Amino acid sequence: MIAPRSRPRRSPDGAAPWGLYALVALFAVIVLIPFYWMLKSALSRPDDVFTVPPQYLSSPTLENFGRLAEQVPIVRYFANSIVFATATTLVTLAASFLAAYAIARFDVPGRNVLLLALVISTALPEIVTIIPLYQVLRDLHLLDSLLGLTFIMSSVLAPFTVWVLVAFIRQVPYEIEEAAVIDGAPLPEIIWRIVLPMTAPALTTMAVINFVNAWNNLLYPLAFSSSLQSKTLSVAITEIFQARSPFGRPWELISSLGITMMIPVVILAVISQRAIVRGLTAGAFK
Repeated sequence: MIAPRSRPRRSPDGAAPWGLYALVALFAVIVLIPFYWMLKSALSRPDDVFTVPPQYLSSPTLENFGRLAEQVPIVRYFANSIVFATATTLVTLAASFLAAYAIARFDVPGRNVLLLALVISTALPEIVTIIPLYQVLRDLHLLDSLLGLTFIMSSVLAPFTVWVLVAFIRQVPYEIEEAAVIDGAPLPEIIWRIVLPMTAPALTTMAVINFVNAWNNLLYPLAFSSSLQSKTLSVAITEIFQARSPFGRPWELISSLGITMMIPVVILAVISQRAIVRGLTAGAFK
């Protein structure tokens, strides 16, 4: 008599094998090493950054952040970045959601071609559009303003946002909206009470992605801003390079700026992590 095959053993609670945990831990260490080194450099004196052998646990100091504030008006740049990234996120989501709903729900001729054109436009290098965008902002008298930067950045982020939201809106059962129409609900109420709540995870995910893209963008603020009223925090890195250092570049100041720029992004990711996971893993609505 042939003995039945034994099933592979699993832990009683269904936990993953230890080998998988080890790979995840190794990956986490590799990813976190650059962040640790940046934090270590930001909290080290200039002479301690390039010591040989390196000092992995040197005595921390906050003097680099004070020197950073002396080199650039970091408080003003930080405030400008918050306004720029937040306004860009809100404008992009509002315009993209309405466009995505129209493409997903209305039988507009050529809507698939339009959607394909939006996706293809995201492959266009940003540097190619600098001169035309500069001329547009000049004609609209929006150069050197946060409003002009918001207008440009929203137009850049909108195509990908529309493409993502179309897929999520199409997952919302149309029968729910038809039932609301039969009950006499107007279109704005249907969008506000039905579609928006059911696509909230996708909207949150795209809000975080768009905020991070606007927050980290250097090209447009560098090209279209020339005064304190519109320069963002990312532009500060070009001004830090002008500082003198015996090591060529003031890497301790650059690391301090990197840590400063990471703080809002980390806070935003921690606050919205559950919604981001739901948005990235959402399947078809049931």
